[in-house]
Amino acid sequence: MNPAPLTSVLFVCVHNAGRSQMAAGFLTHLAGDRVEVRSAGSLPADQVNPAAVEAMAEIGIDIADQKPKVLTTEAVQASDYVITMGCGDACQIFPGKHYLDWDLEDPAEQGVEAVRLIRDAIRARIDALIAEINSTQA
Repeated sequence: MNPAPLTSVLFVCVHNAGRSQMAAGFLTHLAGDRVEVRSAGSLPADQVNPAAVEAMAEIGIDIADQKPKVLTTEAVQASDYVITMGCGDACQIFPGKHYLDWDLEDPAEQGVEAVRLIRDAIRARIDALIAEINSTQA
């Protein structure tokens, strides 16, 4: 049996349909069971952005089965890291959490060509986040 994850991360964007879903997909893929991953939105969309699904599929990460979820106080409280992506003040601030704001372009209504650039920017940030998490778990 695998031990419980040592760290939990919540990715938040407005619609929980693009940036936060891609970030969650990357972290789940790269960190596996070592990190508990959540994503949510302040105003969730009906579905994940098809261009985000396609861009992630191109690199072997399947997020097609994900559904946008509403941001809850409980999700924030249960997370060690809360990473926002353009959701402004929608997140409540709780002591003892690591808050990061990633300034990333919104992939809504953009084609897969533009979403690839956003995907790649997210990947770079995820790599840095994993390195930070690993350094605090050592």
